[in-house]
Amino acid sequence: MGGSTFFIGFFILIVWATISQAAQTYVQDIRIGGTPEKTRLVVEFSRPVQYTVFSLPNPNRIVIDLPLVQWKAAQNSESGGGMISGYRCGQFSPELARIVVDVKRPVNIEKPFFLKPMHGKGHRLVLDISPCDQAAFVAQCRRLLAARPKPKPQMVVRPVQPFAKPTSRSDDKITVVVDPGHGGIDPGAIGINGVHEKSVTLATAKHLKRALERTGRFKVILTRSTDVFVQLRQRVAIARRHHAMLFISLHADASANREARGASVYTLSDGSSDREAAALAARENKADIIAGVDLSEQADEVTSILIDLAQRETKNLSAKFATTLIPCLGNVCGLKQNTHRFAGFAVLKAPDIPSVLVELGYLSNRHDVKQLCSDQHRSKLAQSIATAIGKYFAWKSQVGKA
Repeated sequence: MGGSTFFIGFFILIVWATISQAAQTYVQDIRIGGTPEKTRLVVEFSRPVQYTVFSLPNPNRIVIDLPLVQWKAAQNSESGGGMISGYRCGQFSPELARIVVDVKRPVNIEKPFFLKPMHGKGHRLVLDISPCDQAAFVAQCRRLLAARPKPKPQMVVRPVQPFAKPTSRSDDKITVVVDPGHGGIDPGAIGINGVHEKSVTLATAKHLKRALERTGRFKVILTRSTDVFVQLRQRVAIARRHHAMLFISLHADASANREARGASVYTLSDGSSDREAAALAARENKADIIAGVDLSEQADEVTSILIDLAQRETKNLSAKFATTLIPCLGNVCGLKQNTHRFAGFAVLKAPDIPSVLVELGYLSNRHDVKQLCSDQHRSKLAQSIATAIGKYFAWKSQVGKA
């Protein structure tokens, strides 16, 4: 019993002293080595840090939480060694950095330890893993999750009356929520030139916010304004909390086919318009898993006749906005064939807010990625979306639905 208590306590131990200015701490290198029977992960820091280690199942992965740090090491690697298939790291919340390590099979996490600087190496956190069965891995996950310090919520989302109509504002501005896809530890697609999807979407979202606010008609809420991770359901909750009348999620795709290019617009559907749409939705819906979010205690989406009825009107309005947006986008960029597509994106599932997901282009395509890295082009994309938003709400006003 005492050994078990020590083992659990070790993972939440504060190592060395508290760092007063975490931003001055660097992750200098991440190294993986070993065999299928014993694998070692080494994270090298410029100075000692606090850390918490835990594991998550389905899929099996190891998570290391840190104070905010700067990254000199590569933040993403799809190559590993031994029982590790790869890792990703970045900001998880305003106060927390995270490393998520994918493992090829269930593993037992041995006691982590720190090595002091020597032979030109910095402070090193050493994590050894060995094989175990799935039942033992799941038991370890429960034990470590129960023992870790509870992370602070990323934001406080006040409850919203189901399907409440947006309250009238004294300034009569229309609230639009713009969602820059990915962020923080979740980079999204990585372009052939190394650019991250999360950077492209945030830059474009900021242009769109400015373009809309210049009209004086709109209040614009960004689901994130910095390089930070936001869970999928929190993005939806932000829109509902602000009684948004439109939700626009911005993304940029990547494909093994380097010739694939052009923008596309997605709206919610239980059935996908094609295999590519289904595969894209499946990738996007894994954002929380990629960031190492514990999904075991999250309730399934509530389904009822009321929600179904609300979603029918919402889907129709979403489709109307999509058909308004597509020609506006086509004025400034190439469009993918069959531009309006359908898939089951989690981020589009607010039952009472018209929502679209815009793929701005392909980061895997030489022409598209060059454009998407141009601030001038991103500004044009944003203006085209703003124009479509203006036309959509003008139509709503004419038909008496605004």
